[in-house]
Amino acid sequence: MMKKRMIRSLLSVSLIGLALSGCGQAGGNKDQGAAPGTGGGEPTKLVISTWGFSEDFFKKEVYAPFEKEHNVKIVLEIGNNAERLNKVKQGSSNVDLIYLSDYYAQQGIEAGLFEKIDRSRITNLKDIYDIAKAPLGEDYGPAYTIGQFGIAYNPKATGKEIKSWSDLWSPELAKKLTLPNITSTSGPMILDAASTAAGSSTFNEDQAFTKLKALNKSVVKYYGQTSEFVNMFAQGEIAAGPIMEMYVKDLKAAVPDTKFVTPQEGAYAVMNTVNVVKGSKNKQLAEDFINWHLSKEVQEKSAKSKIDSPVNTTLQLKPEEAQGITYGADVVNKLRKLDMKFVNQNLKGWIDRWNREVTQ
Repeated sequence: MMKKRMIRSLLSVSLIGLALSGCGQAGGNKDQGAAPGTGGGEPTKLVISTWGFSEDFFKKEVYAPFEKEHNVKIVLEIGNNAERLNKVKQGSSNVDLIYLSDYYAQQGIEAGLFEKIDRSRITNLKDIYDIAKAPLGEDYGPAYTIGQFGIAYNPKATGKEIKSWSDLWSPELAKKLTLPNITSTSGPMILDAASTAAGSSTFNEDQAFTKLKALNKSVVKYYGQTSEFVNMFAQGEIAAGPIMEMYVKDLKAAVPDTKFVTPQEGAYAVMNTVNVVKGSKNKQLAEDFINWHLSKEVQEKSAKSKIDSPVNTTLQLKPEEAQGITYGADVVNKLRKLDMKFVNQNLKGWIDRWNREVTQ
């Protein structure tokens, strides 16, 4: 009997050993081509470069659910577009995923800083607006939000209704106007708007600069940061100016009568993109995160919290939920989109000419 019990004990030990060995092999597969972050053990670190606004919202609603599902630890690198892009250019960061405005993302593409994405892995692309799917080409990342750049004004202070980009040249706005500086993200948009106001159906640089030079005497200040616009508007130093729709809530908090208008010639699309940084060891995981950010769940929560305007077309917002954000195919499909490659090729010359001819 004792001999039989010993045999059974030895068999049990052998079976346990085989089971543990099998577990070890399954874990080993992670290092043999399986997507990182999908197994157990230590979480995979995913480094995301972003702006850092609404941090509490993103931590709770975007990062935490993804971390839990994929066994990931998200680490953030915070800063403005130029700072963060420059760190990647210098190779002084280990970023996997980077959020940039389309203007700066185009610079990253031209510098060869991004991986070509595998669109077959980002299944939620099928549900987003066409304009957002490949704003800078099929090889690169989508826009996860689209805002519109239009005109905000105080009707009591302007004494007139604004409907068009050309209304910025109205005598009623003399010494009551602000415009974005040419070096700001929206600077090239106002240059294009000036060309349109001059009557050109396609961009005409000479007409645009002639038109803006004529407007210079009406401009109180060329703003570089949106906070400057908000402060001047709140203090009554200005009555109107081009601005992104997402900031109108700040203007209304100071001046409840504030109106935002989509000019009849069309507002401009302002798109923030997300791309995988070249050399990332977590490319598939980064693509999974892009897919998650485009999901109805994330896009709906972000829109309802007034964090970002949605690009996912499957969500439905009530009128009060859509207030203050860019929402709906009827709005998005009419937005004007600048060719960012063309902008980057010409920006240095535009800045020089702006300083010589417009603000002298």
